[in-house]
Amino acid sequence: MTVAVRIDVFSAFPEYFETPLRASLLGRARERNLVDVTVHDLREYATDRHRSLDDAPFGGGAGMVMLPEPLFAAVESVDPPRPLLLLSAAGERFGQARAAQLASEPGFSLLCGRYEGVDQRVAEHLSDGELSIGDYVTAGGEVAALVVIEAVTRLLPGVMGNAESGQDESHVAGLLEYPQYTRPAEFRGWSVPAVVRSGDHARVARWRRAQALHRTRARRPDLLAGRPLSDADAAALREFPRAEPSDPAEPNQDDLPERGESG
Repeated sequence: MTVAVRIDVFSAFPEYFETPLRASLLGRARERNLVDVTVHDLREYATDRHRSLDDAPFGGGAGMVMLPEPLFAAVESVDPPRPLLLLSAAGERFGQARAAQLASEPGFSLLCGRYEGVDQRVAEHLSDGELSIGDYVTAGGEVAALVVIEAVTRLLPGVMGNAESGQDESHVAGLLEYPQYTRPAEFRGWSVPAVVRSGDHARVARWRRAQALHRTRARRPDLLAGRPLSDADAAALREFPRAEPSDPAEPNQDDLPERGESG
């Protein structure tokens, strides 16, 4: 069977991936050959008896820097699929669009930084780019690699049981996802909105669209910046109020993007 996407990972701590790669959707996708994830131990390419991967930085300073020699040797020995992306706090912000782009390719590779980072020559001459999963610093790139792998894998055809599961999720269409409910219809005095239980699919769709807009405006207004509000969206917002009282105060209708104007 042809594997949909091949992902090679280079890490100083390959054991970090053992359980996550066997779990849930990702584990089942690997079992079905929908994705092939191979983790390479960078320490196998170290040249000293201590299997060292780091050394003190030139110019002084706190922390240690990953050596270029073992990283170049590992990648050149394996000849992994490209692009080879260095996971770094200084990298391009990883998002849903990038995940979809990587899911459309036959393969890619991830290089996990550690310590104070990698020798700059690795970033400039070995990798094809840098990725960051957010504006914060973790102990290493392994956790970021798992984020990228899972975000990409779940977009591959056949991985999710329902192909529509990924279409209405947060960030797919530039909005946060609408609230979801399941049984029981009433729990501890909190009721599921009547419209969701109405069986009127068109009305439910309008409610979901309105709630996605309300939620995005309250929590991530940056996602709506420069985005015109359509006539249909304006009508949905008028028809359905915000369903989440725990959110920050919903702006007045006057604060929402006008129809045909940026907001």
